[in-house]
Amino acid sequence: MSVAKIVITSGEPAGIGPDACVLVAAEDWPADLTVVADATVLRDTAAALGVPLRIEPYDPRRAPTAHRAGTLRVLDLPTAAPVIPGRLDVRNAAHVLAMLDRACDGCMHGEFAAMVTAPVQKSVLADAGHPFTGHTEYLAARCGIELPVMMLVSARLRVALVTTHLPLAAVPAAITRERLRATLGIVHRDLVRRFAIPRPRVLVLGLNPHAGESGHLGREEIEVIEPVLGELRAQGLDLRGPLPADTAFTARVLDGADVVVAMYHDQGLPVLKYSGFGDAVNVTLGLPVLRTSVDHGTALDLARTGRADPGSLRAALALAIELAGREGARAAT
Repeated sequence: MSVAKIVITSGEPAGIGPDACVLVAAEDWPADLTVVADATVLRDTAAALGVPLRIEPYDPRRAPTAHRAGTLRVLDLPTAAPVIPGRLDVRNAAHVLAMLDRACDGCMHGEFAAMVTAPVQKSVLADAGHPFTGHTEYLAARCGIELPVMMLVSARLRVALVTTHLPLAAVPAAITRERLRATLGIVHRDLVRRFAIPRPRVLVLGLNPHAGESGHLGREEIEVIEPVLGELRAQGLDLRGPLPADTAFTARVLDGADVVVAMYHDQGLPVLKYSGFGDAVNVTLGLPVLRTSVDHGTALDLARTGRADPGSLRAALALAIELAGREGARAAT
């Protein structure tokens, strides 16, 4: 059985990304792991946390082997300025993006089977003059994909989003028939293709309170959402909705569902993070590469303190290995 090569980007160097990378490296994994990072930052992090770690330089010619605790292969990309834990430095913004570019390009070219991303700090990227609304949008642009779909996965729930990092006032205009149709198609296709769910059952939320209350609280459900659902049902998709968001996450409604599609970021993600924060995984659907990520931010105040929890990176890595294994098995048949 072949061993998948997984690449991990260590994220904002002053945050807890390096901590989480060091901590997951202290465990055995059934995949070949490479971390893209400043090797010195990882050495310093391991020393600060008291974690024994031998760093080996990444060699793309070496045959992949399962990861063994205490050794970590690092694709070294030095930072522009010294890293002080908890203190952002705009001089290192380009380093953060260079890690993403190297990992994404490696996946695009078949060097790696999947990429896992530790958190970045959007504010310091913006302050350095790099337009960046999130990993999802950045990686889609890198891959030449017009519409990516963000989906968060926990042990009990999957939530995908029609819109992602938009001001709330901009959401209604962004929910067009074309965008909703494309989003639902991507969700259906990737649940079949990547998650091996033969006929996904999809719950679709309305935009307005009470799903518009028959048009009295908004007409997006009548004019946009319902027509698209009817069209896609006729094509064989198993779609239920539009559902009121305040009751859609109850056990009775969720029973048997494979995913909930929310109209905007803070409509669906607070529920998922309440039920599984720290163990949830962010998956980007619609990309030509496999990408998973943590469900949290950089937690600057926890960097190198020993109090950072690597649970979400551990879960993101485990899911990436599972999905990459499934892709490899499918390619071999």
